[in-house]
Amino acid sequence: MGVTQAEGFPLFHKVFDGNVHDARTLQDLVTAFRRYSLGPGLFIYDRGIVSGRNIKDIKRLRWDTLCGVPLNEGLKKFWRPWADPQQLMQLPNRQRVGQTIFYTRLRPYQVDGVRGHLALCLNERQQRDARESRRDEVLYAEHLLAQGKSIKPGLERFFDGRGHLLPTQLAQAEEFDGYSCIFCTRRLSQDQMLSLYFDKDVVEKAFRSLKGITQLRPVRHWLAERVHAHVFICYLAYLLLSLLQYRLRATEFTAESALLELGTMYKVYLRDAKRVFKISRVVALTKKQETILKTIDRKLLAVEN
Repeated sequence: MGVTQAEGFPLFHKVFDGNVHDARTLQDLVTAFRRYSLGPGLFIYDRGIVSGRNIKDIKRLRWDTLCGVPLNEGLKKFWRPWADPQQLMQLPNRQRVGQTIFYTRLRPYQVDGVRGHLALCLNERQQRDARESRRDEVLYAEHLLAQGKSIKPGLERFFDGRGHLLPTQLAQAEEFDGYSCIFCTRRLSQDQMLSLYFDKDVVEKAFRSLKGITQLRPVRHWLAERVHAHVFICYLAYLLLSLLQYRLRATEFTAESALLELGTMYKVYLRDAKRVFKISRVVALTKKQETILKTIDRKLLAVEN
């Protein structure tokens, strides 16, 4: 599903088979996106679905890309001259995103010929947690080897044939703990790149709404057309939720809390068949219910004759 950055309004959705790779899903969505004729914008997506072809296809749409990039050996070699924590963790490189602190460095870069900028981001807390977790496992493995016992798969590389620790191997594994990379084809400042990529609160709330209040899951259908229909109904339900949230933006209510508050509201209908007279009225409104209805549309409080 794709949503707008500002308000989370849904733009499109598509249902895929469960065996389709994530990079392919984005490729198919970009192809379908051509039909919508929307103005230039920015695609933001995770590193798990990035590919050179996706970035090129998005560029052909005259849109830009902001995505995570896997920190492979090629990128480690590229960043090694600038990745020293003592140099990187200087005050001018400090960026806050929500409750998380990053230290960043920005460099020009190309992905499959598409020009942009690559940001190296160091999360010191994540670095420390990853390092200490690994060291706990290595020390425990060392203890097991001393007793002639087997150790967790993957930890063998930190020891020689006699069970002695190899400090060089451990240092190599720790070198890029806590580091991540972001690639962007639009000229943005470091703080803009990090805020847009890491603070994906709008889209995360959209998926939480789909899985929660609209009850997308569990899908209790087996036929493909019924699965598609179920997802489409949930998509429409989320559209109504996002519009309700937009109307309530100046109040303390969320769309979900407003619906819960309105759950006890009822309306009385009276009709006189002889005189062909009828009236309806909303009864027993609380102050909160009245505020919600007035904010959405004052006509909802009008008396029908």
